[in-house]
Amino acid sequence: MGKLNGKVALITGGSSGIGLATAKRFIEEGAKVVITGRNQDSLTAAVNELGKEHARAVQAEAADPAGSEKAVAAAIEQFGRLDIVFANAGVAGGTPLGDTKLEDFEHILKVNVTGVFFTVQAAVPYLQAGASVILVGSVLATTGGLTRAAYAASKGAVTSMARVFASELSPRGIRVNTVVPGATKTPIWGASGAEQMAKLEAGLSKSIPLGRLGEPEEIANAVLFLASDESSFVQAAELQVDGGADGAPFGAPIYRQ
Repeated sequence: MGKLNGKVALITGGSSGIGLATAKRFIEEGAKVVITGRNQDSLTAAVNELGKEHARAVQAEAADPAGSEKAVAAAIEQFGRLDIVFANAGVAGGTPLGDTKLEDFEHILKVNVTGVFFTVQAAVPYLQAGASVILVGSVLATTGGLTRAAYAASKGAVTSMARVFASELSPRGIRVNTVVPGATKTPIWGASGAEQMAKLEAGLSKSIPLGRLGEPEEIANAVLFLASDESSFVQAAELQVDGGADGAPFGAPIYRQ
């Protein structure tokens, strides 16, 4: 018997990386999933991989409240309920002091903060006692990574929002927690090939005690725990999945030479 048998999950940004890996794990454990993303071709490929009997894709912008409402409506229409919200969609990007445009800074905050809020707001009317909401933070919220002011601020805001959501939803028996990944092998880095990704990993791994980047599946396993009844007494928690990187300036060769 799967850990998520009979449950329905909404996963934003579910066509690649951590979102897709989580969709696979949820389905393996008996759930149905609705995934969102911007690119229809990527969504179609993801659903074909996941299985059309288990998954549905909704093309939506992460920062658009109407897109969140459409995705929630799709879950209710096709699967009849909603039990899990994994607000995973997000964007990264450098915002160095002295060389950042207002629209670039605001775009990161709009997707990573406003988008998360309205994803949860769209889902809340359909969540019942026992439901689980999982947000995505980042070690960069606390490590002071260079040129990442907007991204770090957005992820700090996410962890703060999670505590507020938990206060509001606890009386209804709904849990809200945050998974906090470290550097993970996903498309968010923008690496264009295996060689470029290997160089990136070699540099970043120097600040990670385990000496490597995380795999999307490793983050997905943590999300599965927070989504399942195995974490039934876990509320307003921040689950670090970072190879020990939290507390070290990102990219600094503190642990390894």
